[in-house]
Amino acid sequence: MTTLRGTGQLLRLALRRDRVRLSIWVLAVVGLTYFSGTSMGAAFPTQHDVLSYGRSVAGSPALIAMTGPPLGLDTLAGIVLNKVGLTAIIGMSLVAILTVVRHTRTEEEEGRSEMLRATVVGRHAGSAAAMLLVAGLSAVMGVGTTYAIIGAQVPAGSSWLFGAGITALGLVFGAVPLVAAQVFTHGRTALGVSIAVLGVAFVIRAVGDVKASWLVWLSPIGWSQATHVLGDERWWPLLVSLVATVLLVGVSVVLADRRDVGAGLVAPRNGSPTASPMLSGPVGLAFRLQRGLLAGWALGLFALSAGMGSLSREVGDMARDNPTLEKYLQATGQASLTDTFFSTMLLIMALLACAFAVSSALRLRSEETSGRLEPLLATGLSRTRWLLGTLLVTVGGTVLLLFVSGLGMGLAYGLVVGDASQPWRLAVLTLVYLPAGVTIAGLAVLLVGWLPRATAVAWAALAFCFVLGWLGGLLDPPQWVQQLSPFWHTPAVPVDDVTWTTLTALTLVAVVLGALGLAGFRRRDITAG
Repeated sequence: MTTLRGTGQLLRLALRRDRVRLSIWVLAVVGLTYFSGTSMGAAFPTQHDVLSYGRSVAGSPALIAMTGPPLGLDTLAGIVLNKVGLTAIIGMSLVAILTVVRHTRTEEEEGRSEMLRATVVGRHAGSAAAMLLVAGLSAVMGVGTTYAIIGAQVPAGSSWLFGAGITALGLVFGAVPLVAAQVFTHGRTALGVSIAVLGVAFVIRAVGDVKASWLVWLSPIGWSQATHVLGDERWWPLLVSLVATVLLVGVSVVLADRRDVGAGLVAPRNGSPTASPMLSGPVGLAFRLQRGLLAGWALGLFALSAGMGSLSREVGDMARDNPTLEKYLQATGQASLTDTFFSTMLLIMALLACAFAVSSALRLRSEETSGRLEPLLATGLSRTRWLLGTLLVTVGGTVLLLFVSGLGMGLAYGLVVGDASQPWRLAVLTLVYLPAGVTIAGLAVLLVGWLPRATAVAWAALAFCFVLGWLGGLLDPPQWVQQLSPFWHTPAVPVDDVTWTTLTALTLVAVVLGALGLAGFRRRDITAG
């Protein structure tokens, strides 16, 4: 029997299981790309508006760090790509990572892979099916984004090059978790490592673009953007992505042959013969289950925020090199360019920390469906204590991640400008986003309590907040739509002053959502599987 025997059957099974999930991802990314792109014509109706925006991007390290090299910004098509590129890049990368982990390491961890291999299925069939699924998904996403930006008046040739870059990026970030799935025993670890690789790739690309450095060639995101759509367009950088994909797949095959089914190359440590006193309560147990995830998030956000903080010198230099701009900011009482840069970056860090909050809160549901909750409740532990213990870890972890994000940015900035007060200043200011983060987590708890099969709505709410935070100014939705996001009500520190009334109101909303979720959870049946 060949090692790829049964790949076709497993691919059809994966398509059937994920047909709704993947369709939602494609429609969301392609739809957002289309509607964001077509809105640019109204946002920039004249050539003067286009040129003004192009100059502002070219002179803004923050925007270059977020969107990539400022190419073709003397045209409306260039602005479209500048604005929608990040959405397509992040969406494609995340769905590729999530899909491969779901169909490889998670299948082994939950025992389904072993049962399948008891039939006529080759050793590498599962990995091959997962990679083929991502390859097809990447192609669909690439074609979809191509037609989306063609509809936004981007030339067809440039659109196809952009779409090819998105497809190539999906292949690379499909191969990364394929390797991680061979190394680590648990799906959450493989997922965390893969997302950390994505974060590092983003930081390296951002620093390389701002400093016009060769560093961009160390990032898969940089390879796709090196096609220079609407600039000196070139297809050959995509070969780098294809070669990297082949190499990573080859490495995964070699590693898979060196481990047992269900195990990883990095074996988990043997447990202690006696339980730690920390495990005697629900808080300690919840922390024990999430400490690895929390540590990974903390390290990733610290590295990402430090990378963004290291760009502060370029922001300050731009203001010093433009005396007219500096005088204008002083005369109008507007914040410095550095503080404006930090307000944008801190919002991004807060949204990422909120992703942990949602993931942590939804552990309530995953522990239930895995069947691990019922034995706990049989010991006399009440539902209320268990839920509140998990939420305490959720809130504490979110506080830690926000603080670490501000600390990393402040440390890098403080080293650049020689100001030792910056780490503490930015670390404390970042905490103003805590009420917004726990509000989204409260929504997740509400769903777990009353609509446990609809917990994906919590992730949709976070995506909604991200879109409004990043593209809200250009999409110009009605004010009542913007007000649905708790981040809209949060002061954009360090530019805006802290308003305690608003933060207190958000905190109360979070408490009410959590209390309602607890009430629903206490009344419904526990469901496993």
